[in-house]
Amino acid sequence: MIFMKSNGKDFREGRTALMMRIALLGLPLALGACASSKDDDDLALNDVPAATLYDEGLALRSQGKLSAASKKFEELDRVYPYSEYAKKSLVNMAYLNYSRGKYTEAISAAQRFLTLFPGNEDAAYALYIIGQSYFKQMPDITRDQGMTEKAAASFNELLQRYPDSEYAEDAEKKLRIAHDQLGGKEMQVGRFYLERRNYVAAINRFKTVVLQYQTTRHVEEALFRLTESYYSLGVVTEAQTAAAVLGHNFPDSNWYKDAYALLSKGGYEPSEDTGSWISKAFKGITVF
Repeated sequence: MIFMKSNGKDFREGRTALMMRIALLGLPLALGACASSKDDDDLALNDVPAATLYDEGLALRSQGKLSAASKKFEELDRVYPYSEYAKKSLVNMAYLNYSRGKYTEAISAAQRFLTLFPGNEDAAYALYIIGQSYFKQMPDITRDQGMTEKAAASFNELLQRYPDSEYAEDAEKKLRIAHDQLGGKEMQVGRFYLERRNYVAAINRFKTVVLQYQTTRHVEEALFRLTESYYSLGVVTEAQTAAAVLGHNFPDSNWYKDAYALLSKGGYEPSEDTGSWISKAFKGITVF
């Protein structure tokens, strides 16, 4: 027989080749077993009731295991995406991510909740979480105020849609803070232009403060800067109106004293033109 005539080297090579063939034949079986195991795990997960997954998530949350709780609610949302428990899971995911400082994830979960369940009783809370998440990311006054604008928009939407909700009072406070920061940013840019004698650009910024943020602490200075800017341009009637409105609303303000002194140097005094946009902006408005 050929096998008997083979030398030791041929025998070893033949044996090695045989073992390799056996291994290769067994590989698909092993892969199949792994795939089967994964499928079994998925099936096992699907067999866990939504209520059980939700209770497990709540238990983890109460134990302070926020990351594990968040993952449990994510599983529930993935397996039972339109169930009643999925609604609660999304709200919990938003809260847990917010608590962990994961604001992008918190906003995403809350927005998804509002998209899927816009009329749900927890919609006000979802909006509040969105507003809070943006609020926590508000930068200092020298930087871009995109996050501040989004915080203000979210709190404003909450107040418009759910004025009687338990979150309305705090949302109103946070909205005032956001508006104050946005007004402060406009003032910063306006002063920049004013220092460079770009009076038209400066007026546009101060005008924004007067029209959009007139209930903030910046409005006094904005009215004085309008007096200053218009006077520098030679538009005296508008300068007089800005000073008059400033004096009417803030008679004891140092900014009014400065505006009065500025006009006096040229022989003028505050005088309101009721047809001016400045005068109209304050009609029926209680500043403080």
